[in-house]
Amino acid sequence: MKILRELGHCRSGSAAVELMLATPIMLALLLGSVELGNYFYNEHILVKAVRDGARYAARQDFASYNGCNGTLANVPTAVFDATKLLVRKGSFDNSDPDLLNNWDAGSTQFTVRMSCSTTAGTTTLGGIYSGNNTGTVGMAPVVVVTATLPYRPVLSGFGFNGFGLTLNATQQAAVMGL
Repeated sequence: MKILRELGHCRSGSAAVELMLATPIMLALLLGSVELGNYFYNEHILVKAVRDGARYAARQDFASYNGCNGTLANVPTAVFDATKLLVRKGSFDNSDPDLLNNWDAGSTQFTVRMSCSTTAGTTTLGGIYSGNNTGTVGMAPVVVVTATLPYRPVLSGFGFNGFGLTLNATQQAAVMGL
């Protein structure tokens, strides 16, 4: 009994026990912050790349967008391939590394579509794109670039799989021609 009472009053190892109890919580907060920061950084890279791709596709010749009839339609293959390469690599050089290391053909969804309103007065674009509400002035085609990639976590080496998170970005731009 006397030994138990003496051990109960001994405080020499309490700091070590408290550190042992707090360390897993602190590590979880630290690693969670790193993972969250990496997710938002990758999302930012993808949004910027898709924005650049939409800007590039919108500056193609109007002849590339002659199939605009009010429905969502695919853009010509040459515009699609060049836009996809620009979004994926950040340049038109196929040997450059991918901007994000999780861009693979099986799980990445990428679209470049065009749309335009053929009904006068229903366009959401203003200024020179809005027409004159009589139907005599055509509406400008709008290019919509969308990319969805699976998120690859920093901690994937430790068994963290990201719980199926994806990176998503969509950007649209009015076609301005060359």
